[in-house]
Amino acid sequence: MLKSILHKGFTSILALLVLFSTVSFTIEKHFCGDVLVDVSVFAEAEKCAMEALELLQKKTCCKDELNVVKGQDELSVTSFDDLDLEQQQFLYAFTHSYVFGFESLVKHKIPHKNYTPPKLVTDIQVLDQVFII
Repeated sequence: MLKSILHKGFTSILALLVLFSTVSFTIEKHFCGDVLVDVSVFAEAEKCAMEALELLQKKTCCKDELNVVKGQDELSVTSFDDLDLEQQQFLYAFTHSYVFGFESLVKHKIPHKNYTPPKLVTDIQVLDQVFII
């Protein structure tokens, strides 16, 4: 019971670790002067009202800042041919012994499987006064 719960928990943690190590996202921040106006993770950050006025005046006090958190792009996948000879031999021997190492037991025929003993009418030991001491 405890072993299966630990196994399921450990595999879930490893799956989440692989998922979160490959996810990439961008954090966008909009500053108006030195004041942080908006922060957005998945969508574009909202602009302040000063930005519309700056387009007319061509003077800029607003700035956008992008922080990109990159996940892992490639997961290393190795094939059987990439392994050196000793590793290939070990892997082959391990799989061969695991697949062919377990033999099923021969099913023995039990001749008295369906035999029911006769019902005792009297206790013979008490009748003959024979007791094991």
